[in-house]
Amino acid sequence: MERFFLELEAPAAVMASWPHVVVVGGGFAGLKVCHALARQPVRVTLIDKRNFNLFQPLLYQVASGLVSEADVASPLRQMVGVAPNIQILLGEVVDIDPKASEVVLNGQHFGYDQLILATGSGSTYFGREEWRSLAPPMKILEHADEIRRRLLMALEEAEQTRDPSQRAFLQTVVVVGAGPAGCELAGSLIELMQRAAGRDFKQLRPEDCRVVLVDPVDRVLPTMAPVLSEAAAAYLRAAGVDLRLGLKVEGIAPGRVCLSGADGEIELEAATICWTAGVRASRLGKLLAGHTGCPVDRSGRLVVEPDFSIPGHPEIRAVGDLCSYTHTADGSPLPGMAGPAVQAGGWVARDLLARLRGQTIQPFRWLDLGSMAVIGPWYAVADLRGLHFTGLVGWVVWALAHLAFIPDTENRIALFSKWMWQIATRQRTALLITGRPDQHLGVDVGLFRAPRPTA
Repeated sequence: MERFFLELEAPAAVMASWPHVVVVGGGFAGLKVCHALARQPVRVTLIDKRNFNLFQPLLYQVASGLVSEADVASPLRQMVGVAPNIQILLGEVVDIDPKASEVVLNGQHFGYDQLILATGSGSTYFGREEWRSLAPPMKILEHADEIRRRLLMALEEAEQTRDPSQRAFLQTVVVVGAGPAGCELAGSLIELMQRAAGRDFKQLRPEDCRVVLVDPVDRVLPTMAPVLSEAAAAYLRAAGVDLRLGLKVEGIAPGRVCLSGADGEIELEAATICWTAGVRASRLGKLLAGHTGCPVDRSGRLVVEPDFSIPGHPEIRAVGDLCSYTHTADGSPLPGMAGPAVQAGGWVARDLLARLRGQTIQPFRWLDLGSMAVIGPWYAVADLRGLHFTGLVGWVVWALAHLAFIPDTENRIALFSKWMWQIATRQRTALLITGRPDQHLGVDVGLFRAPRPTA
């Protein structure tokens, strides 16, 4: 069993006596843990299925051609791997043995003294996984690429279609889910389609472009203040988005979405269908719960102690979207957003270092920075601890907050430049059709072993 670095010789002899901290997941929480532990007297191994950190809140901008993949992703080795006490391993943890204090990946067992799980969340279709290939979610880069590919291919086909009804079908998009991700995607897609139809295509009319936003809830952005929901809904309607609220998805077939509501069943036809409705915790939570007996909530998140540890296992902690943390002032769980994940990751790292020194720190207290969503060019809604902003002011607040959370300076500059260029010219720089139709299915992640030629 390998205890730390895979090199034949340790980077420094003194490191051999340092505690080994294994961090699984290089998202917001995991990256913050590594930043806090960099150049501290601990040995850190960061494990992730991807070799980059993904700024997930801006995936919809990749899907709608506003920015490219590299603008929202940064290599982990460049971000934290330069620290002498941090090693990056590419692979997927497939098992955890709490009794032996080991994790299993790439067919090998690695020991740990402290284990921090920050594997985030994925998409759920509420038991209807057959919908996944018909309505791609928006959780990884391949999902965003596939949504963009499907939409642009539909517009290209519509440009060559003589049948008006077929052209209307090709120019229709259905987005399932009226939360922040769904509203941001719907607002960005309608703006893209109308601009493209009016400027880039000769046979398409902007007024024929249609985006339908579907959700069982009675208002968009249901977690925000009603006044912000009303403002967002009004903007979306004015932009051309058809809001179908209070309707539940009963079935999805190629080019078709079946809905049910108080007035009966409704059928929508659309060439492009997107899914932003369901979120589930990483499967690693369920696996660990089976080994430790740790309770999980309805979403599969591990119910943790006030220090984010697993009951009965103080050496194992879960942060970010993987944990259900209810030790807040009002007893409500931490929301699955970047702010709480970053704060939790930083606190866990500080607490770990303090315990190694025989010290204690103040209990974790989450600072609620609010929530926000950008609905269109120069228009966003923001709720900052009771302060409500809409329109241009909301967009400025949104832009500053997102630029602050982006961990890579180069990406900050690139994103700001592209936002300004798009707003000034209404041109999108990443409207490339790439990939294959099933790109978002069975995506290979983790370590690929190159076969050696036989003698």
